Amino acid sequence: MNISNGNLTIRNATTTDAALLCVWWNDGAIMAHAGHPGGLGTTPEKISADIAADTDETRRRHIIELDGKPIGEMIYFNKGAAVAEIGIKICDPSKLEKGLGTKLLAMFIYELFAMGYRKIVLDTSPENKRAQHVYEKLGFKQSHQTPSAIFYELTPTFQSIK
Repeated sequence: MNISNGNLTIRNATTTDAALLCVWWNDGAIMAHAGHPGGLGTTPEKISADIAADTDETRRRHIIELDGKPIGEMIYFNKGAAVAEIGIKICDPSKLEKGLGTKLLAMFIYELFAMGYRKIVLDTSPENKRAQHVYEKLGFKQSHQTPSAIFYELTPTFQSIK
């Protein structure tokens, strides 16, 4: 996947992105909202090996760029039965709360539906009100909730703002 809209790009991560992903994933401030306040404690070598194993049929990591500069990441997992599970993380704190997440998710969702997925699922913590607002604005519906997560799903009735 390599899609652009204006100054935003979502591209497949490559092994050369492993060092940057490692910095982001080991930063507790960036990873706290994902339940990892101490970071992941991973290595560039491990991340590089994982990226090398990615395929369009299983899972694919992506780098988000703004004006050609990496600012975050996205991922999708093929869950089978034409269902994709997605995640997004804007890792540059100066780019948060600027509407980029909504635009990026719309681009990503449009592309996944074009690839043949019929349902997209994701989850977030009950405390992450910003993410919940964005997901619901894009048409995601809550499917269920546990004490630690709210689960959402979206079907192709979604109207892209791409």
